Amino acid sequence: MKKIIILFSAMLSLASCGNQIQSEKKADVSTISASTIHQTITDLSKNSFDTNLLEKGVKHAALLWRESDGSEEDFKTFCSKNYITTKAEKELVFEKISRNIEIITGNFNKITLNLLEPVHLNTFKQHPIDNAFGAYSVDSHWMNDFYQNKIAFTIALNFPSFSLEEKEANAKNWTRQQWAYARLGDYFTARVPAELLQAAGRAAAGSDVYIMDYNIYVGHLTDANGKRFFPEDKVLLSHWNLRDEIKANYANKNDGLEKQKMIYQVMQRIISQEIPEKVINSGDFEWDPYTNLVYQNGKVIDATPEPNERYQQILTNFHANKAIDPYYPDQNTFIKRQYDGAKEISAEATEKIFTDFLRSETTQKVGQLIRKRLGRDLEPFDIWYDGFKARSGMDESKLDAKTRKLYPNAAALEADLPNLLKKLGFTKERAQFLADHISVDPARGSGHAWGGAAKGQKAHLRTRISDKGMDYKGYNIAIHEFGHNVEQTISLYDVDNFVMNGVPNTAFTEALAFIFQKRDMLLLDIKDDSPQKDALKKLDLFWSAYEIMGVSLMDIRMWRWLYANPEATAAELRDAAMDIAKKVWNEFYAPVYGVKDQTILAVYSHMLNSPLYLSNYAFGNVIEFQLEQQLKGRSFPAEVNRIFKQGRLTPNQWMLEATGNDLSAQPLLKAAKEALEELE
Repeated sequence: MKKIIILFSAMLSLASCGNQIQSEKKADVSTISASTIHQTITDLSKNSFDTNLLEKGVKHAALLWRESDGSEEDFKTFCSKNYITTKAEKELVFEKISRNIEIITGNFNKITLNLLEPVHLNTFKQHPIDNAFGAYSVDSHWMNDFYQNKIAFTIALNFPSFSLEEKEANAKNWTRQQWAYARLGDYFTARVPAELLQAAGRAAAGSDVYIMDYNIYVGHLTDANGKRFFPEDKVLLSHWNLRDEIKANYANKNDGLEKQKMIYQVMQRIISQEIPEKVINSGDFEWDPYTNLVYQNGKVIDATPEPNERYQQILTNFHANKAIDPYYPDQNTFIKRQYDGAKEISAEATEKIFTDFLRSETTQKVGQLIRKRLGRDLEPFDIWYDGFKARSGMDESKLDAKTRKLYPNAAALEADLPNLLKKLGFTKERAQFLADHISVDPARGSGHAWGGAAKGQKAHLRTRISDKGMDYKGYNIAIHEFGHNVEQTISLYDVDNFVMNGVPNTAFTEALAFIFQKRDMLLLDIKDDSPQKDALKKLDLFWSAYEIMGVSLMDIRMWRWLYANPEATAAELRDAAMDIAKKVWNEFYAPVYGVKDQTILAVYSHMLNSPLYLSNYAFGNVIEFQLEQQLKGRSFPAEVNRIFKQGRLTPNQWMLEATGNDLSAQPLLKAAKEALEELE
């Protein structure tokens, strides 16, 4: 799984939340009257050096104050004692708070990482107790503690939060210090009870475990004639490895199409929940995904379908996040918290960008080119067409042999990280610094990147490595995660203030991960000297964006359906999700593929264990293209270092300072048109 886990972002957006809450508590409301707020502002303004910030700070602190925190008179007294009246003292207090938050969140990150090792890594013998510890949210109480000890109110009063609109309006004029003060204000915007955060953590961990064990033993798939197409020991994780197996078989001219069609049939059974429960994570049976019959010792046996567990996982996440809604006065849905909050790009703006892209006539023209290159009509699984890449014509078994020899285990990859960075142009010293702050771990799942949360901590690169060594699929994913790790290290160690560390949202780290991943052949010393390589790279990126934007729209629309139907059962959600997937397909893909009512967009596992995350990949493609244009003719390491030490600006401001241009999908559309003309 290509997933970045950022503790700070998770705290702000509660993106990891999810569990069934049996009853939703009514959120407490502020007990501070408008007259008290006005009087407090009037009293404090006599010694204030910034009356605008004073007013914002008092109002913000009042919004968070509850009856249990004290009376209105207590509120006035607190503000009088804790309002900072000089710039010098404010700067001093800010530095102290930043230091202490780094200590707190950094140690919570380390504890969480360690507790999850038996869940995430394949070096541990598995036991259900591991899942119980992995589900424990060690950081769920500290924010509530800070309201009780009043530290949160000191921060809210002196470092108030700004809305997304305010940040965008001030983005070009704020100094780095003003940005840092505003980011500190983002920490305390809502008071969510710790028990809801704990429940959310349990559900998130449960979804992770469910997905990490969703393996399909494709070596035991058969057709109606009993023919097998895959090696008996081949096991693929859904959906990542299944998708990558489809990609790998474009180069297979013998039975590649048959393999692709069989895996596509498996995906459809997963989506519809017709998949027999017996064949999930098991190689004890033979399964014909076309007839859906299961065999043991050559005889058909009874095999009941999976009982809609896929959709129950989504419901579990939905109910937990919905239970948190009342505690956010503005971002009062999970959709708003994910987009206006975590991504700082609204869901409405996201849909507009994606639909404009998807409706472009360029999609049909690129589709026609792919049809010509394949020599057949398009199949629904051609959303993953991989023929524009340099590796697309290569025998993957030879690539497997090369990567297995290079990386028989995680330690071998970790030892080679400095060399990989030097191939990208980093100096020996800089390559060693970055590599020294990255640890490689063997993953149970497809893999992910987990960044450090305090200086002194390493970023972790998790990737799947079999007993035979790292195959090409694992290597390709590992290079993607390596890109995340490089971003995580630069944006933690090189950013000028801790509360500014990171990137605007995870789409930006996905962009660098994609940039690294596209250089995987270069890192294997396999060069592409094709005169058309630049045009093909543009079309490859365009087709990837076309695929994932539709999936992202399906994800958003499914969550809107959930909010409109909060009492839905797993079976009802299954039917709705399939219907939404078909509608998105029919609107944006059927005109290109010539076939209607496909559900393939619903196969993504992120919808279960990373709800509303998928848009990050789509924006990541858009950002990737703009960054690649910036990197052309310039020093790769110098630009990567410069760009990713900006920290957490708003998305558009980050892009302006990185490339001089606004964040937009239009340059990618324009480049695809030019690439088509060049190839013609």
